[in-house]
Amino acid sequence: MESSAVLASLQPTYLICPSRSSSSSAAAATFLPQRTRFSPPQLQKQILASAYSRNVNEANYPFKRATVLSDSYSTEASELADIDWDNLGFGFLPTDYMYMMKCTQGGNYSKGELQQFGKIELSPSAGVLNYGQGLFEGLKAYRKEDGNILLFRPEENALRMRLGAERMCMPSPTVEQFVEAVKATVLANKRWVPPRGKGSLYIRPLLMGSGAVLGLAPAPEYTFLIYVSPVGNYFKEGVAPIHLIVEHELHRATPGGTGGVKTIGNYAAVLKAQSAAKAKGYSDVLYLDCVHKKYLEEVSSCNIFVVKGNVISTPAIKGTILPGITRKSIIDVARSQGFQVEERLVAVEELLDADEVFCTGTAVVVSPVGSVTYKGERVSYGADGFGAVSQQLYSVLTRLQMGLIEDKMDWTVELS
Repeated sequence: MESSAVLASLQPTYLICPSRSSSSSAAAATFLPQRTRFSPPQLQKQILASAYSRNVNEANYPFKRATVLSDSYSTEASELADIDWDNLGFGFLPTDYMYMMKCTQGGNYSKGELQQFGKIELSPSAGVLNYGQGLFEGLKAYRKEDGNILLFRPEENALRMRLGAERMCMPSPTVEQFVEAVKATVLANKRWVPPRGKGSLYIRPLLMGSGAVLGLAPAPEYTFLIYVSPVGNYFKEGVAPIHLIVEHELHRATPGGTGGVKTIGNYAAVLKAQSAAKAKGYSDVLYLDCVHKKYLEEVSSCNIFVVKGNVISTPAIKGTILPGITRKSIIDVARSQGFQVEERLVAVEELLDADEVFCTGTAVVVSPVGSVTYKGERVSYGADGFGAVSQQLYSVLTRLQMGLIEDKMDWTVELS
């Protein structure tokens, strides 16, 4: 459990970073009880020296000593933001702060910085704009009944970003840097974490080639950025069943490509088929493999599971399917609940005989599939709502994410 007890010994009246445009930037801030002003740099040094001479136990401090704040950071009352919490959709709402740090090719990431949420500057020749050299992650924070906040498996997102960065020839933050930056950003935007049961705070880390490059080559500079937004359900149906159409001409990924990492280009590639499907009244698209055109891969932004009796089957991770963290978690939860889980090639014909079908992902968590349409034939599952298996798995996972049951998996990180 993260603790902010040390804050009592740190007066919230100083700036820890000389300016928002400082070239040296690293993570961390924490929410303090009242709005304050920053004091001059001379006083900053005195306060910091005094604070660090008080034998503070760093193990109990929520962020590392390298934590810095931009001069745009200010502390405010931690009351909830004044929005309609009962009608949150999955859309972007600007919050208070974002986090940023930079790295040169072949170098190490500088100290990160929390700064007011706003526009960023990029060269028109930035690698991310010209050659798509970019990755993103997605994870959530939930508010507990006691007001504390839970993160769900942030180290898994950090590891996945590092794997993706290696594939995209990008330097990546360490797991520790990533997790500390997430903590800092969430606490700085604490008032935007929805009340328990009203939604979650979606956390979007980005890694991009921000340096200017004209010829095809890795960018000379990289930016790691995190922003957040309160969200409700991803699909407009909420937790009601969604309706999928199988796409057998357009493909999301190819063997040897980047389908197995969370690079930005993977998502632009699904927009054409997804837009056409939604225009016909479907919720989303289910993609097949591009070689045989018969094996299930994934939905536009989530993994797919097929239930038959006590067996739950999902496509194996073989380079064209994103290794979803919710997918991984559901597999472990399902096995702990006595189900047999198979990761293998799943033929599209198996949808015709399935008892249930459901999707998993950070945004959707677990979403029941009400019907799948394949080459004009529509197969429906159940009357309405969750099937028994998906309901059971959804209940266990979401109760764990929100701190309503004991976390025997050691998956959550608590912030206070």
